[in-house]
Amino acid sequence: MADQEPPLALALGLIAATGRPEVDPDAVPARLDAIASDLGQVDGDAGALCAALFGAGGFTGDLGDYYDPRNSLIDQVLDRRLGIPITLAAVGIEVGVRVGVPLVGVGMPGHFLLAEVGPSVAMGAPAEGPVRWFDAFDGGRELDADGCARVFRRLHGPLRLERSMLAAVDVPAIVERVLNNLLGARTRRRDRSGAADVLALRAALAPTDLRRRSQLAAGLAAAGRFDEAASIHDQLMVLDPGADPGHDHLATQLRARLN
Repeated sequence: MADQEPPLALALGLIAATGRPEVDPDAVPARLDAIASDLGQVDGDAGALCAALFGAGGFTGDLGDYYDPRNSLIDQVLDRRLGIPITLAAVGIEVGVRVGVPLVGVGMPGHFLLAEVGPSVAMGAPAEGPVRWFDAFDGGRELDADGCARVFRRLHGPLRLERSMLAAVDVPAIVERVLNNLLGARTRRRDRSGAADVLALRAALAPTDLRRRSQLAAGLAAAGRFDEAASIHDQLMVLDPGADPGHDHLATQLRARLN
């Protein structure tokens, strides 16, 4: 993620491979290459691409079990052709790059979208002028600003969709959101070890964020991985000496549970 242009496909592959040694993260870009090769002619049009990818017989939203952790694991999304808005959108972005149709992710709260790249779409800034948005979760349906607002109202009731909520987001933001979704899914399944693995990735993305390291220690302890949790507190003794309770005390308590 520190690269100037972080590789989204590989990042999602690495997330999927965490705690799952049978998954080869390097295979994900090749699988997306194959999907792009089999897609057929889309004539450089974002609407045609989204229709081909997410229309009948293509990738679709998992309405049966939205919070299934597999919907946040790119290898499973590619295997099952099911996902949630953000992972389906990631497929669209990556296939779009391969067929010459640039798309960007749009981090609308509660429902990730795609947008066609153009002069009216700037990374991190509200979209100006006419924009074509696409809902990968809903068959690749094209949306205008009013259509985005209707989707938002279904999720959030009377809250108003601000134009800033339709800003394009970069790869680190997409990865962060995928991790948050996966953490929620693992937590719902009471998969404590899987949740701890996600917390480790979130901490690695923000190495100076001491709160995330503390959350990781708590997650490891909840998963019964007491020695790993104690090691985190050993590091935090130096980095966060004023914590209450003290990290030395917490590390001692965790190691006592190993006996």
